[in-house]
Amino acid sequence: MALDVTDSAGRADQLLAGLLLAPGRRERITHVHRAPARTARPGDWPAWTPPVLVERWGAGGIDRPWAHQVAAAEHAHAGRSVVLATGTASGKSLAYLLPALTAVLDAADGPATACPGVLYLSPTKALAADQLANLTRLQLGPALRPACFDGDTPYAERDWIRSHANYLLTNPDMLHRTLLPGHARWARFLKNLSVVVVDECHTYRGVFGSHVAQVLRRLRRVCARYGSSPVFVLTSATVSDPAGSAGRLTGLPVAEVTDDASPRGEAAFVLWEPPLTDHTGEGSAPVRRTAIAETADLLTDLVLNDAQTVAFVRSRRGAEVVALLARDGLAEVDPALAGQVASYRGGYLPEERRALEHRLRAGLLRGLAATNALELGIDVAGLDAVVLAGYPGTRASMWQQAGRAGRAGQGALAVLVARDDPLDTYLVHHPEALFGRPVEATVLDPDNPYVLAPHLCAAASESPLTERDLDLFGPTAELLLPTLEERGLLRRRPAGWFWTRRDPASALADIRGTGGAQIRVCEVDTGRLLGTVDGAASHTQAHTGAVYLHQGRQYLVRSLDLAECVALVEPAEPDYSTSAREVTDIAIVDTVHRRSWGDAVEVCFGTVEVTNQVVSYLRKRLVTGEVLDETPLDLPPRHLRTRAVWWTVTPDAVAEAAVEIADLPGAAHAAEHASIGLMPLFATCDRWDIGGVSTALHPDTMLPTVFVYDGHPGGAGFAERGFAAAEQWLSATRDAIASCECATGCPSCVQSPKCGNGNNPLDKAGAVRLLDRVLTEADGIETAGAAEDTETADGVEFAAAG
Repeated sequence: MALDVTDSAGRADQLLAGLLLAPGRRERITHVHRAPARTARPGDWPAWTPPVLVERWGAGGIDRPWAHQVAAAEHAHAGRSVVLATGTASGKSLAYLLPALTAVLDAADGPATACPGVLYLSPTKALAADQLANLTRLQLGPALRPACFDGDTPYAERDWIRSHANYLLTNPDMLHRTLLPGHARWARFLKNLSVVVVDECHTYRGVFGSHVAQVLRRLRRVCARYGSSPVFVLTSATVSDPAGSAGRLTGLPVAEVTDDASPRGEAAFVLWEPPLTDHTGEGSAPVRRTAIAETADLLTDLVLNDAQTVAFVRSRRGAEVVALLARDGLAEVDPALAGQVASYRGGYLPEERRALEHRLRAGLLRGLAATNALELGIDVAGLDAVVLAGYPGTRASMWQQAGRAGRAGQGALAVLVARDDPLDTYLVHHPEALFGRPVEATVLDPDNPYVLAPHLCAAASESPLTERDLDLFGPTAELLLPTLEERGLLRRRPAGWFWTRRDPASALADIRGTGGAQIRVCEVDTGRLLGTVDGAASHTQAHTGAVYLHQGRQYLVRSLDLAECVALVEPAEPDYSTSAREVTDIAIVDTVHRRSWGDAVEVCFGTVEVTNQVVSYLRKRLVTGEVLDETPLDLPPRHLRTRAVWWTVTPDAVAEAAVEIADLPGAAHAAEHASIGLMPLFATCDRWDIGGVSTALHPDTMLPTVFVYDGHPGGAGFAERGFAAAEQWLSATRDAIASCECATGCPSCVQSPKCGNGNNPLDKAGAVRLLDRVLTEADGIETAGAAEDTETADGVEFAAAG
């Protein structure tokens, strides 16, 4: 594309011009979005602000707050729960610190036992540690006693924290596993709790968000027992319907503040598509250069241009590989620069994370390859550029990551590098889907019985459940209680439902939504523990032959023992990555909603039973993505009852679409793969959160059927969002397939990296014709009656057993 950046002296354009010096780079840019500078709109300190806070913030360079900070603080000070949904670096911290610290300081002269408390919840340890550092810098004396309480907190400090802290920084996991079960030991703090801060609340979505929503309801219940009713202050990158999302999360009415009054420098956001290579993949399909290799090159060049840069990578292994490749590239030019690039991800020791954070802040690190642990982590000012290795799944996360550049108000560059994936390919060629549109609403379902059942048990163990509690936990609670009684987990008495304490571990929810027991990853020769992998994920990440990365070192998995929950690895230096392949069967349990599109097409949503089995894995070149070979695996099947959206089409409509019977499996299969890839555009999910099945004749519908299902027990709300936006979703799917430049199908349109059938059969042209025919019926959408009940008796039984 034609792109003139030579006439501008802006920092972003200078950096972009430097990237384009390499041959062939200019053709990789599909779009440049310009974000203009924004002028600040300050407000006045509220009359109730303690003078010491005005003085301390003034000494730190904050003479006046922004208007949105004042608006949110006024809501909280008046006792109204509020969500502040403004952009990255808009000063959201001050908005909740102002009312929270005011409550603490106003009570400083009163008895210590009645000092208001503040509970701060963050999704990452790094973010909590950063907030603690900010509080410490305010130097407010003995009136403020802040403390971090997480898995890294030494046990020797925990008693002091329980007895004295009045500003507690922790996370939902610790609230769930430690504070609420041991609430009697936290009685002093809970009795005086006045403000609960839920930072980066947009991260609490899907199954994890549904669990956190129930944890917050349990917190409100325990607080009421001790006589407190805290106000909730939530912050987020801009989300669609922030008040509604925050209300679903907390179960409370929430006011919203969305008008961002902070200043912003000019920024350039570049959409970047890696080139096709000479290599071929499955079915001789063309293969693009990997986003990992392209991101590593861009990170290398930006560091050489003296631009402090963070590259956000979707996986821990990917972050390690990007840092490794960038260091190798820099070493060829200047060996001293290689030491200025590192990786940052979850799983590092606390001291390792803190050292990396310090080096980044101090400017000693010029390049960092990070997972979203840094997206929601430390407040880094002065970054010049951000590179995103693949679309992060939501526009909210995209802007959150891009906003890390230019945080001091200077110009900034952000580059989104497309993966060889239907959604990424669609987005870099349809910039209107990214820019000038509101970001997504947060999808979560607190009423999911698989989520709710263990939280009811946990709540009963904290304090017997009563009839009054049922409204707090939602309408599904009353349906679940009889099943929990039958299983012997709860026992009803005149005073309420009591926890039987038969097996406490069986009722505690894993609020991260992981799949069962943790698999320990250990070195073969030394037995040294390197890390852990979630039980269900071990089938795809720690199978025999998998490549496992830890702190820049590569290992090969020699064996996976599911019975002993251990994977044995040994050091290696393979020049390839591995990806597992699955086969899937699906059965319809019940249909909750159905919608007819004319006489030929029906779109449905309901409960399904899915059987998955990992059957093999592929080895692919790290840089080119070339498939080397496929190796079979012998792993047991896994069963999942979840939610799905599916559509059927009549044989006559198939014939009208000019799809031959012999070609129908390939056409439906291609449409299924592409629709999975495009689902994250309409639901806040990743393609790995969902799965799909297609068949030319499904035994439950007796018609050609395409399913897309949530990859979590009980569902996560993704399939339901797909059902609600079915016409737009399938239309985008059709456009993504049709616009791809390949001839017969490739990973950018209809091939899937986890297809257990080796991406065979696939019929790209047939999928376009089939979807065209389906969408012609969508012009006159007619909604039929929904199923009578969202949860059948069997569904509740299965949920409780889960």
